[in-house]
Amino acid sequence: MKLSNHSYTKSAWLSLIWLSAVPILNIFYGVLNRPGDHVNSLATSLDHMIPFVPSFIILYVLWYPFITGALIALAFKDKRTYFQTLIALCSGLVISYIFFALFQTAIDRPDIRNEKGFIYTMVSYIYSQDQPYNCFPSIHVLTSYLILRGTRVFRRAIWAMTSTLSILIMVSTVLVKQHVAADIAGGILVGELCFRLAGIARISISSHKME
Repeated sequence: MKLSNHSYTKSAWLSLIWLSAVPILNIFYGVLNRPGDHVNSLATSLDHMIPFVPSFIILYVLWYPFITGALIALAFKDKRTYFQTLIALCSGLVISYIFFALFQTAIDRPDIRNEKGFIYTMVSYIYSQDQPYNCFPSIHVLTSYLILRGTRVFRRAIWAMTSTLSILIMVSTVLVKQHVAADIAGGILVGELCFRLAGIARISISSHKME
């Protein structure tokens, strides 16, 4: 039975309550974001060739409102895809935290202490708030990739914008030296796995309801 516009909107607002799972899970990020007994490096020669481009910190920081805004928009556009994306995101966070706990990696950051300007101030602030650990897989990449996948339910022009911004945010992680290339690959792989599994679970639940 099709819901009225008013009922659907009310249901969409209620579904946003589940977004609270994300900040709750993020508590573990802070707990794990410190050096352990053994810290690994996944940096390769490719990473040494990638330049430091501080201006990309703007895109890196845009990640915070972008992910939240995209999930809210999804809740009102297509609740099934919203829940699939949110479940995949939460599952991806759990998998990431397991990696952080069992296989901790770190990244060498450029020394910008003597640099001046607004952009460097932003980079310095991010560096001060986020220790150089919890790198593999990249949560920025994981979540941005999931938004790229989830927002395909929107019309082509909107999806083109969200996917472009998602890709730019993923690229920004290596250009501001918060991650290495392997972290991007890990984030995409975990994101794709979780999105597919969440989709299978969604279809299975829908099938049981129809029986």
